[in-house]
Amino acid sequence: MALHPLAIHDLAEAVLGCVCAALEDTAAKVEGQPACPDCRTCLVPGTPAWDGCEDPCTGEAGGQLTVNVARIYPSTTSSFPAEDRTVRDLRECAPPPVTAVELVVTLLRCAPGPTEQGCPPSCEEEEAAARVLHVDQFTVYNALLCCVPRTGGGRRGRRFVLGASRVMGPQGGCVGIEQRVTAALPGCDPCPAGGG
Repeated sequence: MALHPLAIHDLAEAVLGCVCAALEDTAAKVEGQPACPDCRTCLVPGTPAWDGCEDPCTGEAGGQLTVNVARIYPSTTSSFPAEDRTVRDLRECAPPPVTAVELVVTLLRCAPGPTEQGCPPSCEEEEAAARVLHVDQFTVYNALLCCVPRTGGGRRGRRFVLGASRVMGPQGGCVGIEQRVTAALPGCDPCPAGGG
């Protein structure tokens, strides 16, 4: 059977929900840590726009959490996550043994900015923003370690490779993290006649 047309979207949705739940859990445990953003938590097509780190519903510094697909590519069971560059033709009108999906989780929070007089933010404000960022990095990283395997079937769950967590900004009043994860979607076995 071929991959379901919603396989990639469903995976991205599951990752978004898992990360948001982890952020909620961390906020309940760590005093002063913001939870999952209320109004700006969504799947986005392509690179997310930095629409703002303030919650448009409340005006509070809730942030923005997005998941997007960076790329999909063929791989094999033995070489995942490496790209399979096998030349295919009409006789091989079937999906590859493994379809690799690279997802990007982006979490933005407000960054301290200059005062109305143009003075830089205080060290205390910078330290508080750094603390939120560090806790967010840890939370997103751990959430993906735990939830991505559970999105697949089988005894061991879905295979995946967790990329490095990268700090972005500050820019436009926001600072945040970008975490990439590449997950394996199984190929079809057997595929329908004609590769359809």
